Amino acid sequence: MSDETLYDMAAKAHVLEGDTVPEGAVTPDGMGCHAPGEALQAQARAAGMGEILDQYAADYPKGPHDQPQSMCPAFGSLRVGLRMRRVGTMLSGSACCVYGLTFVSHFYGARRSVGYVPFNSESLVTGKLFEDIRDAVHEMADPDRYDAIVVTNLCVPTASGVPLRLLPTEINGVRIVGIDVPGFGVPTHAEAKDILAGAMLNYARAEAEAGPVPRPEAGTADRPAVALMGEMFPADPMMIGAMLAPMGLAAGPVVPCREWRELYAALDCGVAAAIHPFYTASVREFQAAGRTVVGSAPVGHDGTADWLAAIGAAYGVAPSQVSAAQNAFLPAIKGALAATPVDATITLSGYEGSELLVARLLIESGARVPYVGTACPKTPWSKADAEWLAAKGVTVKYRASLEDDLAAMEAVKPDLAIGTTPVVQKAKEAGIPSLYFTNLISARPLMGPAGAGSLQAVVNAAIGNRDRMGKMRGFFEGTGQGDTAGVWEAAPNLRPDFRELHQKKLDKQARAAKAQEMI
Repeated sequence: MSDETLYDMAAKAHVLEGDTVPEGAVTPDGMGCHAPGEALQAQARAAGMGEILDQYAADYPKGPHDQPQSMCPAFGSLRVGLRMRRVGTMLSGSACCVYGLTFVSHFYGARRSVGYVPFNSESLVTGKLFEDIRDAVHEMADPDRYDAIVVTNLCVPTASGVPLRLLPTEINGVRIVGIDVPGFGVPTHAEAKDILAGAMLNYARAEAEAGPVPRPEAGTADRPAVALMGEMFPADPMMIGAMLAPMGLAAGPVVPCREWRELYAALDCGVAAAIHPFYTASVREFQAAGRTVVGSAPVGHDGTADWLAAIGAAYGVAPSQVSAAQNAFLPAIKGALAATPVDATITLSGYEGSELLVARLLIESGARVPYVGTACPKTPWSKADAEWLAAKGVTVKYRASLEDDLAAMEAVKPDLAIGTTPVVQKAKEAGIPSLYFTNLISARPLMGPAGAGSLQAVVNAAIGNRDRMGKMRGFFEGTGQGDTAGVWEAAPNLRPDFRELHQKKLDKQARAAKAQEMI
């Protein structure tokens, strides 16, 4: 389907009579962003967005259930853009979504404005929204301020077929990158990072193929380099570089990058390492550029030995140099693992993509890890980690739901639960020590000797809090839960008869709706 046809379909969509919702929360058929994901997806396909949704379905398969519970996926791509120098960001979506995304982005440290193109139902369905976006991009495209501008469609504009691909690819020397990140087509915010990273790599690869491109301001390595895919603790790329040095190699840029010119340097690396294994679109761009992709990461003793060997094989490094790199770091890693061992049973879950790597490090530290849940999908780049964990008796659950993670924790009753916010909340209610994966595990080094020591320190400290957790449970015992949570001077006046009455009305409505469907 051509772009012109796509635009015409969006422009000719109808408005329901009397539809005057002011903040653009209504799609052409009258359904807002509160509509079921299946309905929005059907609407998007009808508006000509099927090709994009099919690509997302292939890149980010959902798994046995609809999709994992996660924050709005667009947060991932928004964060990537906001962390880049000289890159502007513009959102197209319902005002409530934009408010939530900008709030959480600033909560996580963003210190720059986010552009927003407001709309109502009329401008959405007549095609005027696209014209407004194009005008806003032209107004924003200042080459003195920006190297690129990222325009992101959220759920409602994607479902309505707002055609960002019709935007100019460049305005006044400023690159324009348009992406669709609907919650009904992208499973997690982690994978949305890959959508933007892949789109930028694709643009940069086309630029590099067309002719000379500028060097990154920080310069490039004087040795063959390894590009690194996945957001990591800042010390990890430095440690990886130190481990590669005995092989005559260097650590290249980390994708997602921090400036546009780093994209050229990343593509110039002969080998790309999928440290986080879900960067499917980015892997595709590296492979299109003729680069070899290596999975897993240098974590723990076994992981470091295998990863250095795989990188050496990909670059054709002499076995003696690979051995030199291994011998330089493996004894130190082994010593760090043995220095402060972890004697505990731990369940682990998260949505960052590094869950399998953390589990490997915990097991080599002495921990028993019967369950690992990750919201990310199974890919070839995590195969080595999954096989290593399976050999240790670990159950790995890809596309794990919150229910999966909670069921594992409740069945195992671990000494420590590492997981997402609701898992940690449930663990604390049960008096189980717990750590929030994103803030307390991802925010520390994992690679090399420093990674082993750092992880052990925080894990052992948390496990030591079991007695304190018990005291807290005892202190708050009797304050109630659910409707009776809090401190009451008298017993709350519960009225289960009201709930029963309301439930009967809801059941009656459901039966009527079912009967209407049969007619």
